[in-house]
Amino acid sequence: MYLPSHFAETRPDRLARLIREHPLGMLVTHGPDGLDADHIPFEFDPAAGAHGRLTAHVARANPLWQRCAGGAEVLVVFRGPDGYVSPNWYPSKHEAHRQVPTWNYEVVHAHGRLSVRDDERFVRGIVARLTRHHEAAEPQPWKMGDSAPAYIDQMLRQIVGIEIEVSALVGKAKLSQNKEPRDRLGAAETLAQRGHEALARAMREAG
Repeated sequence: MYLPSHFAETRPDRLARLIREHPLGMLVTHGPDGLDADHIPFEFDPAAGAHGRLTAHVARANPLWQRCAGGAEVLVVFRGPDGYVSPNWYPSKHEAHRQVPTWNYEVVHAHGRLSVRDDERFVRGIVARLTRHHEAAEPQPWKMGDSAPAYIDQMLRQIVGIEIEVSALVGKAKLSQNKEPRDRLGAAETLAQRGHEALARAMREAG
């Protein structure tokens, strides 16, 4: 990833927050048939190991867990808010007309080695934690106990757990930090007016 120093995001809490708020990761692997990508919701534990640990599950029918059974090196990409930025949103553009369009975004690349965890206790724990997290905002959160135990057992047998020991987290926050503060804030204001509040907030915080 091309990473100019002024766009580099190295703060562990910001990297962990982006993964937590945007947990659907693109897991990139390289096997006998070349590159492949799977889109999987992950759980991230930043306190596990030197750089954290990612856990998830995949369908047993997915060949990923067999292709990477030996502990393959992988990359997981987490994308935060993104959006187009018009030069018209920069106050300085109307004075000097020396601005061009761009695209702002936040992203984290997690590098690590994948391990397969094909055991019922591990998979049950992943499903329980993911469910509690993502159901928390529901008026009546769904839980595994809402279904018959035999049905849940059957569903769990159809998935396999995966675990990634993270060796490096590389973050990029392209948020108009290379612009004048008035231009960055002007673009953030327009984005907020157009419903891109998450990106606008990130741009405001980039100052």
